[in-house]
Amino acid sequence: MKQLTNTLSQAWNLENIFPGGSSSPEFKSFLDQLEQNIASLNIRLKEITAPATVEDTKSLDSIIEGIQAAESQIIEAGSFVECLTSENQHDKKAVQLTTKVITIRASFENLLTSFQNVLRLTEDDVWAGWISREEIAPISFVLSERRDAAREKLAPELESLAADLAIDGYHGWGQHYDTIVSKVGIPFNTKDGETVTLSVGQAANKLDDTDRSIREETFANWEKAWEDVEDYSADTLNRLGGFRLKLYEKRGWNDVLKEPLAINRMSHETLNTMWQVIEENKSTFVSYLERKAKLLGLEQLNWSDVDAPLNNVSGKITYEDAAKEIVKQFRNFSPKLADFSVDAFNNQWIEAEDRPGKRPGGFCTSLPVSKQTRIFLTFGGTVSNMSTLAHELGHAYHQYLMDDLPAFNQDYAMNVAETASTFAEMIVSDALVKNASNDKEKIGLLADKIQSSISFFMNIHARFLFETRFYEKRKEGMLDASELSSLMEEAQKEAYHGALGQYHPHFWTSKLHFYITDVPFYNFPYTFGYMFSTGIYALAQREGSGFADQYDALLRDTGRMTVEELAAKHLNVDLTKPDFWRDAMSLAVADVEQFLELTK
Repeated sequence: MKQLTNTLSQAWNLENIFPGGSSSPEFKSFLDQLEQNIASLNIRLKEITAPATVEDTKSLDSIIEGIQAAESQIIEAGSFVECLTSENQHDKKAVQLTTKVITIRASFENLLTSFQNVLRLTEDDVWAGWISREEIAPISFVLSERRDAAREKLAPELESLAADLAIDGYHGWGQHYDTIVSKVGIPFNTKDGETVTLSVGQAANKLDDTDRSIREETFANWEKAWEDVEDYSADTLNRLGGFRLKLYEKRGWNDVLKEPLAINRMSHETLNTMWQVIEENKSTFVSYLERKAKLLGLEQLNWSDVDAPLNNVSGKITYEDAAKEIVKQFRNFSPKLADFSVDAFNNQWIEAEDRPGKRPGGFCTSLPVSKQTRIFLTFGGTVSNMSTLAHELGHAYHQYLMDDLPAFNQDYAMNVAETASTFAEMIVSDALVKNASNDKEKIGLLADKIQSSISFFMNIHARFLFETRFYEKRKEGMLDASELSSLMEEAQKEAYHGALGQYHPHFWTSKLHFYITDVPFYNFPYTFGYMFSTGIYALAQREGSGFADQYDALLRDTGRMTVEELAAKHLNVDLTKPDFWRDAMSLAVADVEQFLELTK
């Protein structure tokens, strides 16, 4: 059984990946070699035609191997520069490296387009024999998926052109948003009467403060700061949306959800059933928000009150104590998960320090060549921060379980990625509630746990409604900042069933997720992951200690089947039907019912 070291660093170690940060000679060599490898693969692919026999397919084995290697290397490079730009938003060299990696990725996308054209042109009888070959069968799902996708896109030369133009167009606008955020500062009045400027990440922690006056002041300044950059953000969001819509139009795609659903390997039916079950139960969560308002002595919650801790029972927790608690609760479920997390803490895979210059939010990023991960957050000493830490460790464990698989099979979608992270978060939050020493503590911890449900069922639903409507309106032309704010507030009122007294109209400009160019509709996969993991957690409670191995097996399969196939194989459930989702929802509803009983 592995043990945490006595003193944990809150700064991650990037030196054992590429020493020297953004000036690393080793990283420059790595990128140069990667470019050469991609160029070499491109030359080889240009000489290859679609195989006419199963025997001909063997000549593509080394190319498939090279593509998988390049894919891992690009992820490694992208993760490294993401770490650099996140730990210091003012590292201009790191920003330049980001552009370099995006350019290399575009070259790789062109390579993939050529490769997938070979798959597309392969006759069905040859294809059946190809993917049945012993060497190819393990990656047959991904190859078939890419073949099908190629058949629904433009001609290869046009897809390559679009990828090239996207570097300074589509992806360029995404990078521009990072520039906007780096300029945003939130004024804050300290107890000493001094006014300091907080980074977005630091200010976000103040929005969870136990003192309502601090929350309200911070939120007012937060809203004003984002209003000051609303025109820049509106330009950015409009251009991103416009690029996607035009590309979809040229491909003959009428449904804006076609691409995100395909990326997440899920059906419309599954998505609609999930939202249907959530809508069926919204009134329960409105009752929670109403009760929370009374407990805070308010007529109605404002946006800045939704995440407020109750009774100050959440208190403050040190980073070391948070680490100990996480490892302890993980060990109760899976010693393997606990030992992995000990390694992540001890080996400085986590950047948690609260300091200026860091970007907001939290993430986990994979380094498949190094077979490591890195976790980023700003740890402010709250239970919410501890939950974020557990969440990101869940992501890291998911990747760890897949390190020995072919690169193609490690490419799992965001919705199932959020399953592992949310499951890990749930292990910790559920244990804290069950082990509470008194009702007052239990109420506070239950409230913190229920906040996740509020976030996934209401906040993210609002984002989904906003994005869906934005894309419909964007087809008719550009939307100005005031229209976007109105659209956002309207979506929030609908998603929260009008339960709040004040909303966050500039949420659309403050939330990075709307501007990410890798994955469109970045938000709904979070809710899927939360609901899916809750359903798995319900099953884990019924199955007992032997479930950990079944859970690991499910995670290892996430890169090589649809979510419907995954659930059928490992859980014996049908995600297109409401039963599984209602079973998952019952746990979240039970939390609210317990909270209401304890606070009546």
